[in-house]
Amino acid sequence: MNQLPTGATIEKAVLLAGRAPSLHNSQPWRWMFDGAALRLFAVPERMLPATDVAGRQMLISCGIALNHLRVAMAAAGWRILVARFPDPNCRDHLATLTFRPAQIVTDGDRARADAILQRHTDRLPLAAPTGWSDFESVLRTTFDPDDATLDVLHNDSRPILARASEMTVSLRRYDSAYHAELQWWTGHTVADSGVPRETLISPEERQRVTVGRQFPTSTTSTPRRSEISADRSVILVLSTDSDGPDDLLRCGEVLSTVLLECTLAGFATCPLTHLTEVPRSRALVRELIGRSRLPQVLIRVGTAPEHAEAAAATPRRPLTEILDMPE
Repeated sequence: MNQLPTGATIEKAVLLAGRAPSLHNSQPWRWMFDGAALRLFAVPERMLPATDVAGRQMLISCGIALNHLRVAMAAAGWRILVARFPDPNCRDHLATLTFRPAQIVTDGDRARADAILQRHTDRLPLAAPTGWSDFESVLRTTFDPDDATLDVLHNDSRPILARASEMTVSLRRYDSAYHAELQWWTGHTVADSGVPRETLISPEERQRVTVGRQFPTSTTSTPRRSEISADRSVILVLSTDSDGPDDLLRCGEVLSTVLLECTLAGFATCPLTHLTEVPRSRALVRELIGRSRLPQVLIRVGTAPEHAEAAAATPRRPLTEILDMPE
């Protein structure tokens, strides 16, 4: 086997990593491959300054893409070594990846890569995840707890989360810049990014999902999943020691792992960050987890009905916009 991956292998892996979720599907990453090393950069021009004031979600999104890339390369027969923030003079340079051939590609490697294409953000009400206790034990073994702490919130915390969600809406009611971003990126055709209208939920469906960002609603005439009277998903929280760039990037990598493992287990997922964008609602989440750590992202995990329609794929930027390669 060659000691370096081919350009074609890198292209396929970058395209797969590009399926990573990001704030309003903004896809704030760019890769550069020089034939030996692959470099990951944040793209501040794709940050949403009114929603993501400090750029935390931009870095978390890039961390998801970084771990998705690791998963894609593992399925292609490569292991990666990651140097995070290697250039102190360029903070947008998030990581440099080098490669070594894998001794073997396992069925698990291939299945996890397949899960990247199967995963999507499900904003509709979900049933409770079956067999959660056993799955949680396995899930906690799939990432380094030093990179992010995982808390599972008790069911009785849902009213507090619903209140925090409503507080976020109230505090941003007159924030015109926030609402302008929300309208632009959701339900509006923005080339190869943004959230398509068909993935939004109706006002009736929103009433059954009390913990969720209030996107513009869809005009769906027939309520979907009417058999699920109220959302029964398990809610997870990923937290870090600080809001430092390294902690945020690593948190994104853990989030990627959690989303893919849940997908492999047959669960639907929906990452939530609106509860950590506003200090007052973030403080409520911090009280719920009872830790000094900082909550970064919440995740709804549940079961979608077997007969549920396949979700429309969200658009993605073409390879030319996310990867620079040598001629």
